[in-house]
Amino acid sequence: MVREIVVYPDKRLKQVSKPVESFDEELHTLLDDMYDTMRAKNGVGLAAIQVGVDKRVLIINIPLEDIPEGEDEQPRENTLEMINPVIVEKDGSTKFQEGCLSVPGIYEEVERAKHIKVEYFDRHGKKHVIEDDDFLAIAMQHEIDHLEGRVFIEKLSFIKRKKFEKEWKKRKKAS
Repeated sequence: MVREIVVYPDKRLKQVSKPVESFDEELHTLLDDMYDTMRAKNGVGLAAIQVGVDKRVLIINIPLEDIPEGEDEQPRENTLEMINPVIVEKDGSTKFQEGCLSVPGIYEEVERAKHIKVEYFDRHGKKHVIEDDDFLAIAMQHEIDHLEGRVFIEKLSFIKRKKFEKEWKKRKKAS
C-alpha cells in the first residue's frame, strides 16, 4: 500500500525515531508499504518517519545500471531493509548531490563521510554488518539522519539554507 509522504517542514521530521522491539507482521507490513511508497514516488530510500511512523526503520534500493529495456531497475529483492541501524565506523569526506522525498524538487550538494560501516537487523531480527564507500554510503547516511530527526537541508551552509527557505516558501505559496 502506498502511504502519504510527510513533507518538510512537518514537525514529525524532527522526531528521533524509536527502536524497533518486535520483528512481527506489523513491521513486515510497514516495510512492504515503504517499498511500495518509495517506488511510487521514484525514490531510492525511505525512512519510516517519512510515512509518519517514528520507528528506526529504513529501506534503500539503488537503481541498477545497464538493464534491458522493460526490466525493473529496482527489483524488490535488491531492497536493503535496515532495522535499528547504527553507524559504527565512518571516515573520509565526499560531496554528493542529494534530494529527498520529504523535500520534493530540491537537490543540493551535501558533504558526508566517504566510507561507513553500519550494523543493523533485517525484518526477521537477524543482525548484519554492511560497509560501503559509494552511493550506498551516502544513501545510508541520508536515511539514518531521518531516524535522528534531521533532513539533508540542515547540512547546507547558512547562505544556501537561507536561499532554500526563501525558495521553499515561494513554492508553497504557489501550490
